[in-house]
Amino acid sequence: MARLLPLFFLLLITFSFVSCGIGHEIEVELAKKSQRGRYGPGSLKNYQCPGECSRRCSRTQYHKPCMFFCQKCCRKCLCVPPGFYGNKQVCSCYNNWKTKRGGPKCP
Repeated sequence: MARLLPLFFLLLITFSFVSCGIGHEIEVELAKKSQRGRYGPGSLKNYQCPGECSRRCSRTQYHKPCMFFCQKCCRKCLCVPPGFYGNKQVCSCYNNWKTKRGGPKCP
């Protein structure tokens, strides 16, 4: 019986490490799913556009035009991509709206 006690503790410690790793993977997947719903098309209301565009345009030196076009795009698409630049694939409407010359309309 005394020989089995250390083995039991070793198994208990190993199981706790394994279960913590699985729990962490589940938490990461849940975080990804919650962010997908947060940034997709139609994920915003009209009144949320100024705040989201302010975040999106905060690091550009062309703040006024960025805000103007971002809010225009947000009102149409009800979506602003995450981050300060890029990530437009998250909002397909925001990504696909082009100018007359074929360039991107949304910042």
